[in-house]
Amino acid sequence: MSEPESKVDFSKLGKANLDLIKLIEEKNRARVEKLRKVRKNNLITAGIIGCCVLSIYTYSIFAIKQEKFLDDFEEPQKIIEVKK
Repeated sequence: MSEPESKVDFSKLGKANLDLIKLIEEKNRARVEKLRKVRKNNLITAGIIGCCVLSIYTYSIFAIKQEKFLDDFEEPQKIIEVKK
């Protein structure tokens, strides 16, 4: 098993270390916000593409059901020749 995380006593850290921790936290927050925005944009794009695909599929199914020219097709009669 892993060791429990050690608690950091911020009162023992110097000002330079505290400033560095704050800087890293700010950069991490900015990175997280950027990733959230990218994820949101990706989900919107996926939704739009999915809707386009479904609408093309639905239109194709609807258009094929409307075709009537194949329903009237009659198979030609077979001619059987009898040899004499």
